[in-house]
Amino acid sequence: MVIQKGYYDKKLSAEKLKRVYDIAPPRVKQYLQAEIDHVLARVRKSDNVLDLGCGYGRTLEALSERSKAVWGVDTSIDSLKQASESLESLVNCHLAQMNAVSLGFGDKQFDLTICIQNGISAFKVDQLELIKECLRVTKPGGRALFSTYSEKFWADRLEWFEIQAANGLLGRIDYDRTGNGIIVCEDGFKATTIGPDRFKSLISGLNMKSQIIEVDNSSLFCEILVE
Repeated sequence: MVIQKGYYDKKLSAEKLKRVYDIAPPRVKQYLQAEIDHVLARVRKSDNVLDLGCGYGRTLEALSERSKAVWGVDTSIDSLKQASESLESLVNCHLAQMNAVSLGFGDKQFDLTICIQNGISAFKVDQLELIKECLRVTKPGGRALFSTYSEKFWADRLEWFEIQAANGLLGRIDYDRTGNGIIVCEDGFKATTIGPDRFKSLISGLNMKSQIIEVDNSSLFCEILVE
C-alpha cells in the first residue's frame, strides 16, 4: 500500500492496526496465512531473520519459532510498544524503530530479510533503494523476500478495505478514484500494488538470481538470492 505519509505511525497503529487483521474476512485470512507459510518454508533453525514493517508483531511469533533469532523493525513506536508487550516472553525476538531504507544494521547480518504484506508499496519509500538496503544487510547465500498483492485478489482486497472503512479504521472508499489495483479513501489513504513487470524492472540491474512466484492466487513474491 502507498499511504498518506505518517498514516501507520499514529492513525493506524498498535491496537487499530491489529483490528484491521482481526476483522479480515475468511478469504483474506487465508491469504495472510498462505503468505507467512510461504516465508516460513524458507526459514531454517540457524537463521537470523529480519522482518521489515513488523507492526504490532503479527508475524514475529511464528518466525521466532522457526529461526535462531528474529528482528522486527517498524517506524511506529506505538505499534512496537504493543509488540513488545505481547511478545515479551520470546527471548529470541528483538524490536527496533527504524526506517526500512536506512537500517541501523551492519552489512551482511541476516540470513533472511522479508518485506511482506505489500510493504514494498506500503512504506512509501523509493522501491529500488528499499531492495538495495535489504540486500545490503543480507548475508551471501541468504534471501530477501518481497511480496505484494496478486491481481487475482482484487475483489477480496477491496472487500477487506470496505470492511475497514465501515469500522472507522479508514476513511470512506472513493469509488470514483478506486480501480486497477488502486484503492483511494476520502481521508487521504491511497493503496497501490506492483506487478511482475515492475518487480522485474526493479531487480533487472542487480545481477542476482531471482524468481517471481504467485502464492494462493493472492500474493506475488519476488525472491532474491544474495551472492
